[in-house]
Amino acid sequence: MPLALIAVVVALVLFAALVVFQLALAVGAPWGRAAYGGQNAGVLPPHLRISSMIAAVVWTGLALSVARFGGIPVWAPLPDAWLPVAIWVVVGVLALSVVLNTITRSAAERAIWMPTSLVLLAATLTIALTAG
Repeated sequence: MPLALIAVVVALVLFAALVVFQLALAVGAPWGRAAYGGQNAGVLPPHLRISSMIAAVVWTGLALSVARFGGIPVWAPLPDAWLPVAIWVVVGVLALSVVLNTITRSAAERAIWMPTSLVLLAATLTIALTAG
């Protein structure tokens, strides 16, 4: 199996976990300690639940764009011509995510999302460098 395809599979699994987590937060899962700096124990307040719903949609769009750029024939919310730029935007967002999940005060965020975002960054960077 080509390296880019392995990276796409890894990225899609992690994007799916991220989307499911955000959707769970949006519908009231009591996981506030593992999100948004861990400042909300339990169920998030309404404005953050809305933010999680929006984040789930955005991460889904990014995942579909990464998958399409990586050679998976799925619908993507961006035209194919934009995907080479979009993949580098995703890499940048994930690099920022690694930093933010490393410096968060929330031990749960650091434990769950720092390694997740680091592996997701590595997979997406691999796709950016080897696919397309």
